[in-house]
Amino acid sequence: MEAQPTLLKRVDYDHAQHAAYAKGRALRPEAVQWYMDAFARHLPPKRPLVGVDLGSGTGRFTPALAEAFGGPVYGVEPSTRMRETAEAQAAHPNVRYLAGHAAAIPLPDAAADFVLMFLSFHHYPDREAAVREIARVLKPGGRAILRSTFKERIPDHWWRSYFPRSQQIEEAMFPTVAEARLYFEDRGFSTVAWETPTIPFEGDLEEAVAKLKLRAVSVFEHMTEAELDQGFAALDSALSAGTLQPKPTTGDYLVFARD
Repeated sequence: MEAQPTLLKRVDYDHAQHAAYAKGRALRPEAVQWYMDAFARHLPPKRPLVGVDLGSGTGRFTPALAEAFGGPVYGVEPSTRMRETAEAQAAHPNVRYLAGHAAAIPLPDAAADFVLMFLSFHHYPDREAAVREIARVLKPGGRAILRSTFKERIPDHWWRSYFPRSQQIEEAMFPTVAEARLYFEDRGFSTVAWETPTIPFEGDLEEAVAKLKLRAVSVFEHMTEAELDQGFAALDSALSAGTLQPKPTTGDYLVFARD
């Protein structure tokens, strides 16, 4: 399998996304705990576990990983501004945020018990090199958890119909399930789980619209201002009319074991 071709422009998180990402993508504590419990089912029961949050962004999950699994947990993030936000807003005594990227993780061989990729895999310019590097830093038997959208399984978000081209953009952005599995299985990993939990709608609709307007969703980086203005205007109208409906969605994740 060749290195992933660039289908869409690279999202520059140092340019704009860093400014609103922490607020725009914030999860309620119970939602974060739900993910920790879900991941724990696929990790060994011993504590502490050393983890890598690969593409940790503003540290949305990094402190929670340290709390749940003991740490240390290393948040590896290429964006300077995202790392600065994480260090200021998501500090934890068992967390270190490191400059690095998926194909160059600044840790020694066999350093980690698990690597989490939470909606970051599609940003890796060279996924083959990334998987080789993940294999390098994982201990034998370690786990790689890939939380991702997949090309043939685009979730029906509550806002999807207001931004119709978002479906096409995400189909270009994400790999298929089979492609994702091949990246890992061709490099010494075994697929040990594939889960598709239902994710309930969080909060109220007015709050959800306000957060979405922060544009902390990378699909919006590939849309025109006219598309975004039209979509948000339609959302506002539906919210005012009481016709905007919350809905649950789904979130796939794959778990791989390093052989």
